[in-house]
Parts: sequence; structure tokens; C-alpha cells
Amino acid sequence: MNWKGEWRKLAFIIAIFLACFYLPIGNPRFNGAILEAFLLIKWYAREHVLLCLVPAFFIAGAIGVFVSQASVMKYFGARANKALAYGVASVSGTILAVCSCTVLPLFGSIYMRGAGLGPAIAFLYSGPAINVLAIVLTARVLGWQLGLARAVGAVVFSVVIGLLMHLIFLKEERARIANQDVYIEEDATGSRPLWHVALYFLAMVGILVFANWAKPQQSTGLWSAVFAWKWKITAIFAVLLVFGLWRFFKVRVLYLVLAAIAVAVIGLAAPRYPMAAFAAGSAALAVLTFFGGAELKEWRGQTWGFAKLILPLLLGGVLAAGFFLGSPTSTDAGIIPNNWVQALVGDSPNALLRILGKPDGFHMGWLDAVWPIWTNFRSFAPEHARPQLDDRTKEDVYIRESRGCHGDDHGHDLRGHCVRSTFREESHSIPKGGCHAKDTDSGDRLSEMQGAFGQR
Repeated sequence: MNWKGEWRKLAFIIAIFLACFYLPIGNPRFNGAILEAFLLIKWYAREHVLLCLVPAFFIAGAIGVFVSQASVMKYFGARANKALAYGVASVSGTILAVCSCTVLPLFGSIYMRGAGLGPAIAFLYSGPAINVLAIVLTARVLGWQLGLARAVGAVVFSVVIGLLMHLIFLKEERARIANQDVYIEEDATGSRPLWHVALYFLAMVGILVFANWAKPQQSTGLWSAVFAWKWKITAIFAVLLVFGLWRFFKVRVLYLVLAAIAVAVIGLAAPRYPMAAFAAGSAALAVLTFFGGAELKEWRGQTWGFAKLILPLLLGGVLAAGFFLGSPTSTDAGIIPNNWVQALVGDSPNALLRILGKPDGFHMGWLDAVWPIWTNFRSFAPEHARPQLDDRTKEDVYIRESRGCHGDDHGHDLRGHCVRSTFREESHSIPKGGCHAKDTDSGDRLSEMQGAFGQR
């Protein structure tokens, strides 16, 4: 036995044992953090898995089957023109309304179809941040300057990060290229007509977008009207998907009718719970893939492959996020105290200086200079374009979570993440973990942000 290798395993076992032996059970913060982890994963399962991830897995599987590998390699492959590859990848998310979780299966599918690591990472990074709806709402609430900065910043940083990842994994990428055949203009076996693919993807993306349409605070206007009709619009796209299954993939009408009846019965039996009909529709689609041709079987296999690969990682990450940062309904329940987060990425370095033992009013010139850059240029927005907070309120602003929630993005972070704020107990609260705003001009501005971006 080679004990040189076994010592590492022994050290790992000892470390796990000591961690279990000294678990701080009974410590209020530790116990609360465990509860918050399960509260967050419950919230995530209800809000994201069924409506966001399941459609995303089907779309990712469809990309792996119905999108020509030659086309992917032509525009995103390692041998493609770099300016074209990174340019297309960094702006492709404009037409998609995906969060940072939903984009993962899409990233995996284009990468597995032959996209280079750099362009694929650029798509992964920029996709959740630059969809048209998020940019328009950011500009509307925080000013066109910040809206433009978000769009430009997301595109630029996605290209930079993509290039860095390409250089870091250059050796692996070269080995991968060596195993790939040079792309050609058309697949040797021919391809499905473009309009077939476009119509099919339009149906699936429409279902993804409108099933997740957020409820705005305002009861009038376009967003409210769309929300009132969201499930009817989703049903229209579902009918379009059924048409594609019949017309393009030759699924028998009898099977489609039986599936439609089952979904309709559940929808009529539980009109107050449209998610039940949505779950039935997703299950029916999965079953129908057993009754089609080879393409549908391959689609089912690709979809299942992405689901079993990505879903456990996401759920594990959500558990960790809840343990460390808490759930959307908590105020300071994660294992990491909120003042630590505020000290690292708050609006000002005051919290950091307090932790370092500096007196109130103490300033460090170099720290004040680099802080806006460290916090994603947030302080560079013009005064009239930013929510105006008094000094006392600013001290209590902290980042609660970083998560790309489709239709629930409050627009602070240039990377498309969700930044939630909580203020002192006397603050006027908006329910369901949204922005909590004082009953002042700053409160009105944050309430407007909450109304524009909506709550699920």
C-alpha cells in the first residue's frame, strides 16, 4: 500500500471527524443558519425549479439536438473569428429572459455542441444581465446612465472574463480542439428547415418567459396587463409547442389530445394553482418524448443529462447560500453577519473601518478612491439617478443575496444579480422580502424600484 497517497485520505477523514465533533449545536446563529438553509431551498424549489429550470432543461436539450453543431462551431467554436464569437456570445442574452440559474443549462448545451470555452463563458456571464426587459427597467428606475452602464459593463466584462477563462484553460482547450472535426457549412446528413427550429424554440422560450412573469406593484399599465394574462399567453405558446410536436416530429394526434385533456382537467380542477397544470404539462411533454421518433428520444436523453448534472449542484449551492447568508424572509440569520457583508460591498467603507476599530468619521483617501470601483461603479451613477438615502439609512443597507431572479431583479448590480436591502425596524416595509424603504423621498424611489421590477 502506498502510504504517501493514503495520508491525504486519512487527513481528510480526521478533518471531517473534527468538524462533526465540534459542531456548535445550540449556538443560536448556527441553529438559525441551518433553518435558513432549508427555508431558502424550499423557496427556491417553489419559485425556480418548476417554472424556470424545467423549461430551461428542455430548451438546453433541444439545443443539443435540433441546433446544428456546425452552426454552433461556426459562430462560437475555437476556430471561429474571435471578434465574431465573443461579440455574438456577449449579446445573445438580449433576446432571452433568463436568470443566473436558468442560463446554466443553456451554457452547458452550447459548450457541449462545440462552442469554445471563452465565448461560452461570455454568454454565461452576460446572459442574465442584458436581457431587454432588465435593461429597460434599470434605465427607467435608476436613470439611463446606469441602464447604459449595466449593458455596456455586462458585455465588456463578459468578454474579459471569457478571454481570461480561455487563457487559464488554454491547454485543455487545445486538446479539445484537436479532438474536434473542422466545422463545415452544413451537416452531412442535412438539417431541419430553419423555420421549424425557430418556431419550436419560440414556443419554448415563450413558455419560459411568460410563466415567470412577475406581478408588478402597480395595478394598471402594460406590465400589469401582461401579468393578468400570463397563463393565457403561456397556454398559447403551449399550443404552438403541441403543433410543433405534431407537424414537425410526427407525434400521433391521439397522444397529444390525451395529454391536452389531462392538463386541461387539472387546470380546471385547480384554477387557483396554475402551477399544477404547468407541472402536468411538463410531465406530459416528457412522456410524449417516448412516442416520437429518434429526435425526440435524443431530446429526452439530452434534457435528462443536463438535469441530473446541473440540478444537484444548484440545490447544493442554494443550501450553502441559505446557510451562509440566510433566506429572503430573514433579516440577519445566516452564519455570516450582515455587517461583514456590508463591510465588504456596502455603499461606503464606513462599516469596514468600524470593524477595523477606526472611530466614526475616520477616512482613508485611497480607500474612498477605490471603493466605487470595488463595488461595481455604483457610486459613479449621477446623484439624480440613484436612490437618495440619509446617512443613518445608508449604514443599514446591506447585500442580502446575489441571485439572478427572472422578473425579480432590483437592478442594483451590473452583473444582473438581485440585491435586496433591509433597513431599521422603523422602516416602512414592502412585503415578501422586497426593498424596504423609509417613508421619505428615498423610500419613494425604492418603492418605485419595487413596483417596476415586481414580486413573484
